[in-house]
Amino acid sequence: MQISLFEVALLLAAAAIAAPIAKWLKVGTVLGYLLAGMLLGPFGVGKAFSVYEAKEILHIAEFGVILLLFLIGLELRPKRLWAMRTSIFGFGGAQVTGTALLICPFAMAFGLPFLPALFLGLALSLSSTAFALQVLEEKGELSARHGRAAFAVLLFQDLAAIPLIALAPLFAVAQMTTAVPMSGAAAVIGLATIAGVVVAGRFALDPLLKLVAMAQVKEAMTATALLVVVMVSVAMQQAGLPASLGAFLAGALLADSSYRHELEADLKPFEGLLLGLFFTAIGMSLNLGLLIEQPLAIAALVAGLLILKGAVLYALGRWQNLGSWGARRLAIAISQGGEFAFVLFTVGAVSGVLAKGQTELLAVVVTLSMAATPLILLADDWWGKPKPSAQRAFDAPPENESHVIIAGFGRFGQITARILRAKRLPFTALDVSAEQVDFVKKFGSKVFYGDASRAEILEAAGAEKARAFVLAIDDVEASMRTAQMVKARYPSLPIYARARNRAHAHRLLDLGVKVVHRETFASGLEMAADVLRGIGQSEFEVKRAMATFRAHDERRLIEDYQHFTDQQKLQEKARGDVENLEKLFNEDAAEQATAEGLASPLPSPKAKPARPAPPAKHPETIS
Repeated sequence: MQISLFEVALLLAAAAIAAPIAKWLKVGTVLGYLLAGMLLGPFGVGKAFSVYEAKEILHIAEFGVILLLFLIGLELRPKRLWAMRTSIFGFGGAQVTGTALLICPFAMAFGLPFLPALFLGLALSLSSTAFALQVLEEKGELSARHGRAAFAVLLFQDLAAIPLIALAPLFAVAQMTTAVPMSGAAAVIGLATIAGVVVAGRFALDPLLKLVAMAQVKEAMTATALLVVVMVSVAMQQAGLPASLGAFLAGALLADSSYRHELEADLKPFEGLLLGLFFTAIGMSLNLGLLIEQPLAIAALVAGLLILKGAVLYALGRWQNLGSWGARRLAIAISQGGEFAFVLFTVGAVSGVLAKGQTELLAVVVTLSMAATPLILLADDWWGKPKPSAQRAFDAPPENESHVIIAGFGRFGQITARILRAKRLPFTALDVSAEQVDFVKKFGSKVFYGDASRAEILEAAGAEKARAFVLAIDDVEASMRTAQMVKARYPSLPIYARARNRAHAHRLLDLGVKVVHRETFASGLEMAADVLRGIGQSEFEVKRAMATFRAHDERRLIEDYQHFTDQQKLQEKARGDVENLEKLFNEDAAEQATAEGLASPLPSPKAKPARPAPPAKHPETIS
């Protein structure tokens, strides 16, 4: 049965109307899509779509899940994973394992064999990343300790979903399925395909994207991004592996690519629309008749899921030294079932792990658990807020005018603050680390807790009345987010930025920041000057060498800025840079020798032409 143009219009209307209304009601866009699907589906009041049409739409919309996994892979840069390894793999792993082992015996008590019961426990241990993060963000709790803990757990769940989707057939019981175990040849083909994707992603994807980017055709870049995801997914399917695994691998391999942000920007609209369509199709597929037939059983299952999962999260939160309120908020925020549960139920039904009737019942349970989350959080808001010192979204800085805002109060930002304090110039210092804020306050420094990349915190710090903004944040990505926010909301506020390295400096320049100071450049020059003095160079020679090097390096930094996305070009320039710098030093030595020879009674037969003055300094201030 072919879907008509009118039915396409209904689906687009659902995306255009349901999501904004759900967001306005603060229940999450995922729930809005599900409710819209329930109304339009064969079991709802609209009955605009048949069961067959709902399945066809679901089949098409599953590409949204593939794009979601590709974008998750893009976000998982190795350095980020390594920095958060304890929270992600320790806290997140304990949550998934503990919840699965707790749900498994209950599932077995209802008649499921051990392997399907374990699969069910693992599927229900996963929460809704999109739903939970949105709810926490709307309540301003994402930067709080329990919000960061929730993010780590959700990140591990996203990682855990990949192998669960791939290995779902292994949970099937022989008498329940006709699925044939993977043979040795099939396993070799599967591993070879994965290895091929990894090799191609490592050595071919970035050059391919570079070639397309050089054409400067926006549509070509978007088409290439979609082509990469589709090709990898098809290769995985041909090898008998889930397409989602290939998409995730492709994204992870491009996580450090210079085109990562471009890919994310190009694919995000497709991912959002197709995911909305996926959840709408899930809503259509929900058997609402079960609510009428088994209301008490479904209510008990929803309550049981929230209680069991919440108990594990609360205990782990307390184990991580969260306060009672923070652990409770963590438990409520991510105790619901998630979007990957729907995917796993579908895969489980195809693989014979779960029966059709079981997946229909479980889908209703997961949907209702998601619907209950914002209501429980609202009830918890009424139940009681924490003491002011127990948890804070951000500190309220004093009202200032004509002051300086310092974002990042580490070693770099504290130097500026001490000088401003000594000059009796007002400033407001912000830092995202509560531990750092509490530590420096013990030594008499006035600093306030808050993420300077958030609009409400900049407003609270009086950014519209500030004279200058000092960007001294150590983390490069956090620094860029803050710079983007300040440039967008306060374009006339001058930014004095700390750059961690040359690449960071180039990105800040690209954003329009005029004054950039590389954090090790000045101290490195001072060290080199001391070394030259220590080995016997005269003060004149030292100052001349430092001035020559500074002018040369600043000129090269600006020249490199024109090619900062072209690694090959930068490498070529770096190889020629040593020769150019050596030539400059040789010219300095020759000029000095000429100057010292002016006292000779025999004049030079021909005056040496003066070296041309260096080009005018770039308007940006670089050091």
